[in-house]
Amino acid sequence: MGVETYSPGNFMTKDNTTQPRAGWARISPWVIMGSLLVMVPIFIFMTTESIKTQRKNMTLMLSQKGDALIRAFEAGTRTGMMGMDWSGARVQRLIMETAEQPDILYILITDRNGKIVAHNQPDNIGKEHGIDLDREKLGDTVQWRILEGPDKKPVFEVYRRFNPAWGKVIVFRPRHFRRDNQDWFLPHMVPYRVKPPVQTIFVGLNMEPVEQLIRENIKQKLILAVILLMYGVLGIGSIMIAQNYRSAKTSLSRIKAFSDTLVQNMPIGLIFIGEEGRLAALNDVSEKLLTLSLRDVMGKKASDVLPQQITGLIDDLKNPDEVSSRDLPIASRDKTMIFEASASILRDENDTFLGHIVLLRDITEIEHLKREVERKERLASIGSLAAGVAHEIRNPLSSIKGFATYFKERYRDIPDDQKIADIMIGEVERLNRVIGQLLDFSRPMDLRRSPSSVLELVNHSLGMIEKQAQEKGIVIDQGMMSDDPCIASIDPDKIGQVMLNVFLNAVEAMDGGGTLSVSLQKDEVRSRFIIGVGDTGQGISEEDLLHVFDPYFTTKQSGTGLGLALVHKIIEAHDGEIKIESRTGEGTTVSVMLPYGGA
Repeated sequence: MGVETYSPGNFMTKDNTTQPRAGWARISPWVIMGSLLVMVPIFIFMTTESIKTQRKNMTLMLSQKGDALIRAFEAGTRTGMMGMDWSGARVQRLIMETAEQPDILYILITDRNGKIVAHNQPDNIGKEHGIDLDREKLGDTVQWRILEGPDKKPVFEVYRRFNPAWGKVIVFRPRHFRRDNQDWFLPHMVPYRVKPPVQTIFVGLNMEPVEQLIRENIKQKLILAVILLMYGVLGIGSIMIAQNYRSAKTSLSRIKAFSDTLVQNMPIGLIFIGEEGRLAALNDVSEKLLTLSLRDVMGKKASDVLPQQITGLIDDLKNPDEVSSRDLPIASRDKTMIFEASASILRDENDTFLGHIVLLRDITEIEHLKREVERKERLASIGSLAAGVAHEIRNPLSSIKGFATYFKERYRDIPDDQKIADIMIGEVERLNRVIGQLLDFSRPMDLRRSPSSVLELVNHSLGMIEKQAQEKGIVIDQGMMSDDPCIASIDPDKIGQVMLNVFLNAVEAMDGGGTLSVSLQKDEVRSRFIIGVGDTGQGISEEDLLHVFDPYFTTKQSGTGLGLALVHKIIEAHDGEIKIESRTGEGTTVSVMLPYGGA
């Protein structure tokens, strides 16, 4: 296959002649725009995150500063409380002295109702502050918020519970000590046994210096981001220029990667047949699907080594632009596999024939699943139909049975009429049983699980058919039964119904006598119990064996065709599995597999 290479220093004209490129390789405006679209959001994100980090650090710094001021103020208050004449007026003076620091806008203390009892500006005493806060829930941990000051500038306010007398502080006073009962600070001077009042201290800090610093940092970050963005665009442009000079080498390496790596690792089989009809390439998947070895078939005629279905698909190609596709059943080893195959003609840019390409995909499992889905849909439709029919038939049957019983009682002296009435009643009861099976099959399977002994269920079901087996001369062989009770989480009634149905089918298959073999074993590898039921009856033909679980399929003259269909449904509901193996004239073996713990 010819490959056209591209050189940055030259370009192809319309007449396919090579002309020198004028000037240095230009950068496409789309490259610049793409670079900006990629890098601008990155720089915006980095700048935004940097600003957020600075604001977070500012908040942390101001909250720590406010906390330190409150702690220092409380420490000064505790020191004053050790004297004899400490009062709210002294605290007021301490607030005014502390608030003289340049970054402090105000310090105030409020009572339980938000009324200011102390303020660095005495004119504000008696006003309300922070009435929107739940003071009962404030503790010793500092909290903060940002408010708008009178001059519309932001104020960083730190607050918490005011508790200067923490710890075991006891103040001793002489007898002549006088107290002002109206003093708001008086409760803090009582012994530590008395619960302190709910008072809150607020510290307002000036955010303007910090905000100014942040604005300067943002300005610097933006300038740096623009510079880095310009360098990034220039860097990408430089990379693109260098990439143009290396494009020829890169193109060749990509072609090699496609031919050597992609083809070998593609998930479908690929076969390349050359122009002379000989195998030229075969990937690993094709080798596995067709059980061929590339070393053995390379260069040989495709018709000699490939299945006839594949070569026939190639022979059907007439038009160069045509793609021939179909599903091919191909025998491989001991089974038949289904391949989704397609073939096309390969030509180069000069329309020269190079050979044929064949693609293979294994769809055996998909086809199996399709058939299973179709079967389940068919069963669901039959079940819905059965439920409707059963409902419509059961009511008339009740009337027929009632009339038959009436005529039997009325003409009890006439033997022929008695016989006819008995036949009518028996047939109605048989129809009722069939309808019951129809309803059981159409309803969703409702399991009532409980830890039950599989061994006990098998023995109980055998006991129910033991008399019938003896009458037919059938010997029951339980030599392979396990001594273990085999406890599993199952619905005992449903599994008992399954075993009884399987045993009855085996007995009915041996009209002339025979041996009924029953086994119960553990499969430790797959954590399940396996119940085996074998008979020496007439067996089932290979054609009938494909339909034994289909509803209404039966080989018995009086059968309804619902027994094994219902058995299959019950076992599936238990997350189990049932298999039937049989040969005509040699008997049948049914294997029922149930997991240890149920579903």
